[in-house]
Amino acid sequence: MGIDMNSFMEGLSTALHPMNILWVLIGGFLGTVVGMLPGLGPATAVAVLIPVTFGMEPVSALILMISIYYGAMYGGSRSSILLNTPGDGSAIAATFDGYPMTKNGEAGKALTISAIASLFGGITAVFGFILLAKPLSNFALEFGPREYFVLFLFTLSAIVTLSLGKMVKGFIAMAIGLMISTVGVDLQTSIYRFTFDIPHLSEGIDFLVVIIGVYAVAEVLFNYLNLHALKPPKTDVGSMKLSKKDWKQTRMAMLRQSPIGFLIGVLPGAGGSIAALLSYSTEKQISKNGKKFGKGQIEGVAAPEASNNAASVGALIPLLTMGVPGSGTTAVILGAVIMLGLQPGPLLFENEPETVWTLVNSMLIGNIFLVILNIALIGLLLKILRTPPKILYPIILVLAFVGTYTLGYSVTDFYILIIFGIVGLALKLLDFPIAPLILSTIVGSDMEQNFRKSLIVSNNNVSDIFLGSPISIVLTLMTILALFYPLIIKGFKKIKN
Repeated sequence: MGIDMNSFMEGLSTALHPMNILWVLIGGFLGTVVGMLPGLGPATAVAVLIPVTFGMEPVSALILMISIYYGAMYGGSRSSILLNTPGDGSAIAATFDGYPMTKNGEAGKALTISAIASLFGGITAVFGFILLAKPLSNFALEFGPREYFVLFLFTLSAIVTLSLGKMVKGFIAMAIGLMISTVGVDLQTSIYRFTFDIPHLSEGIDFLVVIIGVYAVAEVLFNYLNLHALKPPKTDVGSMKLSKKDWKQTRMAMLRQSPIGFLIGVLPGAGGSIAALLSYSTEKQISKNGKKFGKGQIEGVAAPEASNNAASVGALIPLLTMGVPGSGTTAVILGAVIMLGLQPGPLLFENEPETVWTLVNSMLIGNIFLVILNIALIGLLLKILRTPPKILYPIILVLAFVGTYTLGYSVTDFYILIIFGIVGLALKLLDFPIAPLILSTIVGSDMEQNFRKSLIVSNNNVSDIFLGSPISIVLTLMTILALFYPLIIKGFKKIKN
């Protein structure tokens, strides 16, 4: 897809219209706020605001909805870093080093690098969108069931390698997550599995309930168990300014992981959660400070934050070029786009070039606004850390329960939340890694369905799944490399010594 400079400049002019800038600001602000609230997420915000777009110009309505979408990518990490409570699935990886940085008195620095990394990822992905939208959409079409299955397998194997020294526990946590993903009606046979005659479970267990339980509720329970040993809330949250050393450590992480996030986002169904976790895993393996990851390493915040924001832009490519949503949020946006009278697909760039380029330019404007907004809010957000634990923890629990209720408006989810809060507490006490459980819960259902479809297509030839196409072969080799990476590193160290 060549760049039509006339359409590009017309799009820039439309994006700079005061009313459209206002929608960018409103959408970005709402997305940031919603991203901070556990369980709500951008999909809910976009769905709720669809009625507001009635009567709006299609371009303005689209700008508003997409601003909410990538604004939530910025906001989701705020509560991850400060409270160890991810706003949504894409913000999980921000807890790994963001929350330890907060406990180390570096919350200001963690929030700052999170905003800057999100800007870097967003801007990188926007330029990637401009240059590569058409060829990448064609590449995404090459992914069938077997390619998706091996991609998910690679992602899981990569995340288990995060558990260096605890790989057995990592595999156990992953197995638990895969079991959770099997709850509900089997999509191929319509058989009820592990629902215990509870109607609400027929649709499965929402992974956001699992996330809120094992992170927010478990963290509160763990802290209540150790309330007598807790130190007073930190009043010194560290400087918001990044040193030369911080820039040196993070710039390559952002540069490496933004393209990975963008490419993962292009794949329909992959999403920001997988992008962030995979980028965290790869950066931990590549970084000279890999052993310090999980203890408050600044690259551990920069890498996933750059990646998940890049993925949110990448997910718009299959949406606009093929009419295929890449995530739950883009599925909601797709419905709204069609309702607005626009027809996503290859001809959209031919028939509505000004609309596409207006959207692209609005994303550039929006990312710049959001980094300013998020850095400006840091001082206000840091006041959360000065709230006494006896007040703060009940507030976190209330947010967790309210966020959970909004997912399915069912009291049953409360019981599920409590169960996974206890499970998360047990895993924390037994020193089990949480990330493999969460990721396998998220991708388990899709992974199972793609595996079964692959078997049907290949006439039950398992080897065809792994070796049936160049993409499958590459991903299979990457999976093997990820699984044996710790052994390879130990071998190199022995040779050097």
